[in-house]
Amino acid sequence: MAELKTYTGGCHCGKVRYEVKVDLSAPVGVCNCSICSKTGSLLAFAPADQFTLLSGGDVLTDYQFNRKVIHHTFCSVCGIRSFGRGTGPDGREMCAINVRCLDDVDVGALKITQFDGKSL
Repeated sequence: MAELKTYTGGCHCGKVRYEVKVDLSAPVGVCNCSICSKTGSLLAFAPADQFTLLSGGDVLTDYQFNRKVIHHTFCSVCGIRSFGRGTGPDGREMCAINVRCLDDVDVGALKITQFDGKSL
């Protein structure tokens, strides 16, 4: 059974802030694709309707590469990638949350799983 909990998070400078309901009792992913391996993101996924951008939409920059299906957003002020947007395998809109950018989360206590994004 999913343990949905509401978290707040955002970028380093504080301009981008959001709220998300996500289950962090499930494993979070470490992806080996070219961008995730360079940025060190720990990813949890949430349906788009469980994500609310509270501030910073005006400073977000969108970066897309390869098949251009994921919107890798980052703060244009501090450069932090706190979340991304895309479509899940089931066709539903989803958000990829960089768990390292959530407030008051002990990443050392999380279950981690490897994801082979390099092969996609």
